[in-house]
Amino acid sequence: MRVSAQCAVQRSRYAWAASSVLRREDRLLARRLQQARFRDADRTLDTFDFAFNRKMPQALIHELATARFVAQREDALLLGPPGTGKSHLAQALGRAAILQGYRVIYREAHILLEEFTEATVEGTRKALMLELTTVPLLIIDDLGMRKLPHTAAEDLLEVIMRRYERASTLLTSNRPVDDWGKLLGDTAAVTALLDRLLHHAYVLKCGPRSWRTRCTPTCVRTRCRSRTQAVSTPLPEMAGFDCRRNGRF
Repeated sequence: MRVSAQCAVQRSRYAWAASSVLRREDRLLARRLQQARFRDADRTLDTFDFAFNRKMPQALIHELATARFVAQREDALLLGPPGTGKSHLAQALGRAAILQGYRVIYREAHILLEEFTEATVEGTRKALMLELTTVPLLIIDDLGMRKLPHTAAEDLLEVIMRRYERASTLLTSNRPVDDWGKLLGDTAAVTALLDRLLHHAYVLKCGPRSWRTRCTPTCVRTRCRSRTQAVSTPLPEMAGFDCRRNGRF
């Protein structure tokens, strides 16, 4: 009887210890998700419809979700027209990295650059730069969606230079990289930025179909198709994208 009682006590202690570990892990996960500041915290690969755009490199995306690229300090670049799931994938991959034990920071490009401006005025730029350059995975989303300040190229270059071969950066944009010099207004800085970003990068071409058009009424889609047929030039947002190329740069 004494042995049975001791075994019961021991099992109870093991169960309590296991429960305590799980609670600590849950708190750590919740804290890291909060610190990441995802725009859409519920985005996961399970909710991504790969069947909608069948040319999406599903195997490569699931490989990135293992976070091995973070361990190897490699980068990823998601390009494609608006509405093709770049932000969804970026946040899903960020969440997957957190589940693998990595810290992640997510910022939309225009918000990140606003933070630089505010930090410069407040005298906290050094602290901000330290935070951005030491986190294992930095996600910069939607480069090209908003008008950027004149210091954008220099600020982004400094971040990428400090992170180069030291930590991973995932960046999404609706603009082909050939347009970034004009977008950021500093061709020399952009050339230096891309030289480092693309050196050890996975490049994914997203699309070509927009997820948002799935919910467009049939009559509207019909009118859009008829207008498209009447125009001989391609849509501006599709220019420069070749959806046949996916993989390592």
